[in-house]
Amino acid sequence: MKTLRNAGVSFSFSLSATLCLLHWTAALDIPLEVEQLPTITEQSPTSQVAFPFDEKFTIKCEAKGNPHPEFKWTKDGQPFDPSDDPRVTIVENSGTFIIGNNGNISEFQGVYRCSATNKLGTAISEEIEIIIPTIPKFPKEKNPPITVEEGNAVVLQCNPPKGIPPLKIHWMTIGLQHIDQDERVSVGLNGDLYFSNVLEKDSRRDYCCFAAFPRIRTIVQKTPMTLIVNRTNSILQRRPKLLTPSGGHSTISIVKGDTLQLECIAEGLPTPKIEWTRLDGDLPKRAAFQNLGKLLEIPEVTEAENGLYQCNAANALGKVPHNFQVTVEEPPRWLSKPESMIYTIGSDVTLDCKAAGKPEPTIQWKVNGVPLRNMPVSTDNQIVRRDVKINDSAVYQCEASNKRGTILASANILVMNLPPMLLTDNNLEYATVEGKDVLLDCKVFGSPHPVVEWDREDSASPVQGPKYSIYENGSLNIKNTVKEDSGLYTCLTGNTEGKAAITAILDIRDATQIVEPPENIKVLRGSTAQFTCGAKYDSASANDFQVSWNKDNKDITFIHTDKSRFYVEDGVLQIINVSTEDEGNYTCVASTALDQAQETAVLIVLDVPDPPEDLKLSEPKNTSVRLNWTPGNSHNKPIIEFIVEYEESRWKPRDWHELVRVPGNHTSALLKLHGHVNYQFRVSAVNEIGRSQPSDPSDRYKTLPRAPENNPGGIVMEGNLPNEIHIKWEPLKPIEQNGPGLEYKVSWRRKGVEDNWNEEIVKRHSFFIRNTPTFEPYEIQIQAVNHLGFGPRPKVVTGYSGEDFPESAPQNVAVEIINSTVIKVNWLRVPQENIRGHLGGYRVHWWKVRSLLEVKRGHSEKHSLIFPGDRNHGMVPGLKPFSEYSLIVMAFNGRGNGPASEPFTFKTPEGVPEHPALLRVASFNKDSITLLWVPPLEPNGILTGHILQYQLINDMEELGNLHNITISDLTVTRWKVGGLETNSKYKFYMSACTRVGCGKPITEEGITTMEGDFTSSAAATGDTNFRHITTLSIPTTTLSPVANVSLSSIEPTLLNISSSVSDTKANISWITGMAQKESEFFIAYMNNRKGNWKISEAVNISQNFHIIEGLDPGSEYTIRLMTKNWVDNTSIFEDVVETRGKAYAGIYDGISTQGWFIGVMCAVALLTLTMLIACFVQRNKGGKYSVKEKEDLHPDLESQGINDDTFCEYSDNDEKPLKGSLQSLDGEIKAAESGDSLAGYGDGEHDQFNEDGSFIGEYAAHTNKGPVGVNGNSKGLHQVTA
Repeated sequence: MKTLRNAGVSFSFSLSATLCLLHWTAALDIPLEVEQLPTITEQSPTSQVAFPFDEKFTIKCEAKGNPHPEFKWTKDGQPFDPSDDPRVTIVENSGTFIIGNNGNISEFQGVYRCSATNKLGTAISEEIEIIIPTIPKFPKEKNPPITVEEGNAVVLQCNPPKGIPPLKIHWMTIGLQHIDQDERVSVGLNGDLYFSNVLEKDSRRDYCCFAAFPRIRTIVQKTPMTLIVNRTNSILQRRPKLLTPSGGHSTISIVKGDTLQLECIAEGLPTPKIEWTRLDGDLPKRAAFQNLGKLLEIPEVTEAENGLYQCNAANALGKVPHNFQVTVEEPPRWLSKPESMIYTIGSDVTLDCKAAGKPEPTIQWKVNGVPLRNMPVSTDNQIVRRDVKINDSAVYQCEASNKRGTILASANILVMNLPPMLLTDNNLEYATVEGKDVLLDCKVFGSPHPVVEWDREDSASPVQGPKYSIYENGSLNIKNTVKEDSGLYTCLTGNTEGKAAITAILDIRDATQIVEPPENIKVLRGSTAQFTCGAKYDSASANDFQVSWNKDNKDITFIHTDKSRFYVEDGVLQIINVSTEDEGNYTCVASTALDQAQETAVLIVLDVPDPPEDLKLSEPKNTSVRLNWTPGNSHNKPIIEFIVEYEESRWKPRDWHELVRVPGNHTSALLKLHGHVNYQFRVSAVNEIGRSQPSDPSDRYKTLPRAPENNPGGIVMEGNLPNEIHIKWEPLKPIEQNGPGLEYKVSWRRKGVEDNWNEEIVKRHSFFIRNTPTFEPYEIQIQAVNHLGFGPRPKVVTGYSGEDFPESAPQNVAVEIINSTVIKVNWLRVPQENIRGHLGGYRVHWWKVRSLLEVKRGHSEKHSLIFPGDRNHGMVPGLKPFSEYSLIVMAFNGRGNGPASEPFTFKTPEGVPEHPALLRVASFNKDSITLLWVPPLEPNGILTGHILQYQLINDMEELGNLHNITISDLTVTRWKVGGLETNSKYKFYMSACTRVGCGKPITEEGITTMEGDFTSSAAATGDTNFRHITTLSIPTTTLSPVANVSLSSIEPTLLNISSSVSDTKANISWITGMAQKESEFFIAYMNNRKGNWKISEAVNISQNFHIIEGLDPGSEYTIRLMTKNWVDNTSIFEDVVETRGKAYAGIYDGISTQGWFIGVMCAVALLTLTMLIACFVQRNKGGKYSVKEKEDLHPDLESQGINDDTFCEYSDNDEKPLKGSLQSLDGEIKAAESGDSLAGYGDGEHDQFNEDGSFIGEYAAHTNKGPVGVNGNSKGLHQVTA
């Protein structure tokens, strides 16, 4: 422990220093360990009312001192011992006692004073007045009736009983109806009821005075009084006379701070009026006039209100004044009062006591509660004691009194010498954070007052400088701390009586900081808001570190229930389902025991506006009204516009309709209204978020009926018959009728012929004009009319009377041959006068008479094209080459077609043929392939022969050379191509030719074999529950034989691809050709009704079958085999199948599990295997089945599907590429064409619709459905196995 340094005068006090320390104020608490005088610490109010409904009441007196003081009481100046009364309970170690209310406590009323005494002196309390109120009562009395003549004055006296103020007087009847008060009748401050002059109506027998005492919750009633007013025929007017106060002058005394009340009530006839003035100045601004000017009130009066006031009661006959001399008095108040002090032995004591008040207060000194007699008091009430000793310690009391009150001041004068007494523990540890101040305690008590200094352990001199402050109680304050301020500090204290020291330990820590503050956010109502808050802190504060949140400076309580919306985790605050009430300032508070840091962010909630409020109607007129409103809260997005809606009670009650929209900065709208409508309005507000709920409806507003303001629109004139006009229009809306009795005035006349209008009034919204000439122009007017008058002048609408069929046909019809499928038809227009209506255009009908290859004539289905407008030609496409046609032309209008022209016959020239109907591989061996074909179904001319081309297409960078074979013999339909390479793949192209040229080719592929190498074509389906099997050869994409196409890989060769279906499955099976056993492909399938493709995983061709599951029963599917795992226009197989319906599926349910069914299927499988073996043996011998027999049995190749002599060989079905580009023999890529296309025909006028809504320019008749096509866009031939 450090010793007190004794450097110079550090702790050796000179005489002057000693004198400075002779006394010091008692601002510091004296430790209880030190003997001290008693001090009253708490007492009851100086005036206390014990209410009768209180169970008990307490009289308090608490004091401190050492030794603990003893308490005594006086009552009304006489000793009073509370313990003598069994109804009194005394609080232990206290002067307080409690009086129980047993209903008889009136003897406790009086003035009490408490004294607290120990060996050093006595302290006394202020006087405490205890008031025990009694229940106020009116005396029992019998009030005789008061009789007065009409016009005289009278006073009904109340004389209320005394009680605890405040007192409130009410004059009422027995039925508790208040007596009406006015300038003639009023209640005075004393409670009396004054009549300046009575009227006959004032007579009654139940004038009752009620006196209310709120503090004791009591109301008492005086016996009712009777007032009888005698009527007189001569009522004399009289001058004013004061009923209260009496005389001409009054003196009023009032306590400063109270309310001054001056009252003048006068009688007279007419009733006088009271006026107030101040004779020596102006009335204060806070003055108020009550009781119809009869009472002047000035609250919180001050000395400025001392003066002379006057009231004047005046009527037409004169006036009477009354003067009030007002004196404002004041209870005693201290100017200076004695202070408690500690004095050293031998010092001088001076006590001052000065008070002010009005009247001047008297001063009385007491020592230990006893009046001072043997000690001189100066004229200015000052006491001086010199060279005081220890036994001069005492409690000095100064009491100042006047008639308005008494005040008491006590001063404890303690004389003692005491060495320093340290009140702070030694070795206390203090901690704070950098940048903050810290206070190191060193509370010390001593007499004289000890001197204090502080040292640091690592410093040779006391701490000093602006950073440090030593308070009067010895504590050290260190400002703006830094880490270097940490360490050991010593407090050194001493006085003339001794020395003392203690040590303190200071730790400076890092301040808490928010490093990731929350950010302001805007969110929509109902969404989630999230605030993030990250903080860092000193590691020594880890145990007490916490993060909390508050909203608008109020802590957020986190209660995790199902209804909770506030969650916090790792410093992140999340607000679920944000509402507008959540808007505000959110503060993140990161705190430790030593400090805290906080950051605030604003949550702005965006929402649709609140509905407008306070709808009011103004500026009423019969045609308009102004609607005003107050906008609701816009919820942080400005209001863009207001929507005003209306509802009417007649036509569509409770249906709201939009009336007008106004900008968002408007708060009113002038509404244009229809007549004869009972309106109600409401308003909605719109901002960027959306539209508010509608406001509450406005008051209803009814307009008077008036003539219509609108005429009907949508006037249509139709001529369904040649001699009439049917006029139709849109009727007025009910709200537009403006009054009862709505009708329509129809006016018409022939344009340019008639001057006068024909008129008729109808109630419906249509009208027929009959007996009109055909197709003549008419002028029409439709005007609305009701019982109040006609609508505005209507507009003139021009229309035509009814149309009739055209009466003549187009003449000079001629045909210009464009090519083998397109012609141009020319004709002379029908004259306008023969059209007899609006010309719609011209129709061309044509039909095929015969093919020029045939002799027999026929009449096929007609085709039709419409050419709208006034024209004299049209292009007709889609004709068959080398055919004879007939056509007719007719004009048409809105009524229908006119007569047709004479039929015109023409012939189309020869064209190129279609591709052959069929090309199949009939047989193959190691160096040759035999092909079978069928001529084109549509030769389009006289065939001159066929061209067969082929090329090698094995896996190679380039295609092989193209070889040409011309076959002129039209009877040849089978050709063996020899000299081929062994085990190679070839592609064949077959085209038919006429004199015009050759048509598109049909293609087929074939493979030569190795010696002894032959592959069976049997395919296992793998599912006995399948009902439909389709077997196809491999379709391939059409390739140009001369195109430089680089193929990195050729599709794997698959033989006899077949598909079979059940209700929910499809089985795709195949036989693998060549040696490509490890190749893969993909199977895609699509529900044709739903239209979504699905693709399987990669399928190895060595599996020989694949089952597609999960299909919809009774649905049509398209199935493709592809070399890629996406759907495009290239596939190696395509088929359309239909799954079995649920009802059909039920037939087979359970069959596959029956023993007989399994046996039959095994027999069928064995028979099939036997046939396959026989096939292979026959093929190796080079034999063939008879083709001629099969052709005789099945002459229709389309139904035959496959020749018997190709059984077990390649399927010879045509390829089936998808829609896409086709490659011609010369290598040019052409888009797939449709024979029905009208592109380039009809002079660009085909994008129109005829009168029945159909597309103008399309064929009127359906295209003939021929046999299954075999061109690039058709399906292959199917063999269906039952």
